[in-house]
Amino acid sequence: MTAVARCVAWAGLPEDEFRSRRYLMATLRAVVLGCSLKKSPAPSSSELLGREVLTALADHDTDGEVIRIVDHTVKFGVSTDEGDGDEWPQVREKVLAADILVIATPIWMGQPSSVAKVVLERLDAELAETDDQGRLLTFGKVAAVAVVGNEDGAHHVTAELLQGLNDVGFSVAANGSTYWVGEAMGKVDYNDAGPKPDTTGAATKTLAANTAHLARLLKDQQYPPS
Repeated sequence: MTAVARCVAWAGLPEDEFRSRRYLMATLRAVVLGCSLKKSPAPSSSELLGREVLTALADHDTDGEVIRIVDHTVKFGVSTDEGDGDEWPQVREKVLAADILVIATPIWMGQPSSVAKVVLERLDAELAETDDQGRLLTFGKVAAVAVVGNEDGAHHVTAELLQGLNDVGFSVAANGSTYWVGEAMGKVDYNDAGPKPDTTGAATKTLAANTAHLARLLKDQQYPPS
């Protein structure tokens, strides 16, 4: 008898109803990697948007935390542990324990921040890490992206990050990104721009709803081995 069958028998419910209730009750875990160039406690617009994603995810029974990467010693490299004080293994442990990974990055010169690129390079090591059925450890986890900047480039940055995350095994939900871009040549940061409920806020809510939905489906039924 499978674990689900045993739980169905214990609950005394039809299996489809039990699965529906189990789906609704499951609590998900999210990790937001803030890829600002500024160390805490300096204000960060990208971290602000990342925290707004986390708040929106909370409406879908998801808890989590924000990790500002530059507050930690994350070395350059493409392995899971670059040794000698490298703190990526601790970050990686939290990523692998989560159901959802959000990368929040500013735009610099139309590109993801250098910190975001370091994160992608470190995640490249996951291509060599598999479970006992040959699946990547990232299979079944869902990635999303939050981008801020004062110049054009949000779509380009989002595309780079989501493609890279998908390459290393993360799934992406429909509309799995949110962004804010200020006026071209402007100097206003997202921190100072005020709430944008009908634009960025609406995109953030959709990201959260779809990402949590897909993560819950994959948590209930993992990808098959290939």
